[in-house]
Amino acid sequence: MVFKGRLGLETARVPQADRHGLLWLERGRLSAEDGTLVFTTAGTDRLAAGTYNIPLQQVSNILLGPGTVVSHDALRLLARQQTGLLAVGADGVRLYAVSMPFGPDRSERARRHARLWADEAARLEVARAMYAIRLGGQLPPYIQDLNTLRGIEGARVKESYRQLARQFRIDWQGRRYDRQRPELNDLMNNAINHAAVAVYAAARIAVAVTGTIPQLGFIHEASGHAFALDIADLFRTTITIPVAFRAVRQFTTEGGHDIESVTRTLAGRTLQQEEVIPRMIDHIKALIDEHDNRRDP
Repeated sequence: MVFKGRLGLETARVPQADRHGLLWLERGRLSAEDGTLVFTTAGTDRLAAGTYNIPLQQVSNILLGPGTVVSHDALRLLARQQTGLLAVGADGVRLYAVSMPFGPDRSERARRHARLWADEAARLEVARAMYAIRLGGQLPPYIQDLNTLRGIEGARVKESYRQLARQFRIDWQGRRYDRQRPELNDLMNNAINHAAVAVYAAARIAVAVTGTIPQLGFIHEASGHAFALDIADLFRTTITIPVAFRAVRQFTTEGGHDIESVTRTLAGRTLQQEEVIPRMIDHIKALIDEHDNRRDP
């Protein structure tokens, strides 16, 4: 893309944001020059070495990955333009910090989220919609009990484990994970946990940039990031579990530093290739916006 004049050059290169205005940057310096935000990088797989102009009117949030530094002037410029800044792990497998200077510029979606959560019938409808996504289709209208839905989905997840174990020729002994003593868990269960952490981080990013309320989950309740857990679970059988099985297969056949690093790398690659965070954002918008019958004027 050509961007004229802002750096005193005839042309300046501009990195591409995705369809939600998310711009991923890593291994470089984000700074301000003459009132313009610029990013200088030594080069990555996605971005050639050089200096890039960041057109803030096209960017809603900047996601800073490993190897990046940011100047105070850049932070001031981001705050002035109300552009969000998130510090993330490689490919979004971790979320370290969120800086949204003034939050989203409007509060409609947060209010819709709160209304849906506070209304028992509406809350159940959103939960049913989430289970419909997880189960790959519409639910029978007579199933209105969350425990029944949990049972249906639990059976589907177990079958997913069995199918993937056969596909990747892995000895699967069931889902067992001791958080207090992870060294006692088998390789497969550790990989599932590492993949789940990566997808959960992606969900936290999606929740942050949509301006929804992390604490107000429709299925999960106790966690301070219950809504992010809800969103992460939408991808359990399509992303999380397959990534874990592929990671174990790769680790046992090709080796690697440890199962965590192999799983995290594979998870990050999958998050990017499958556009998981943009899809999470789409789901959030559909779940919140389409189920609220009391739209703000």
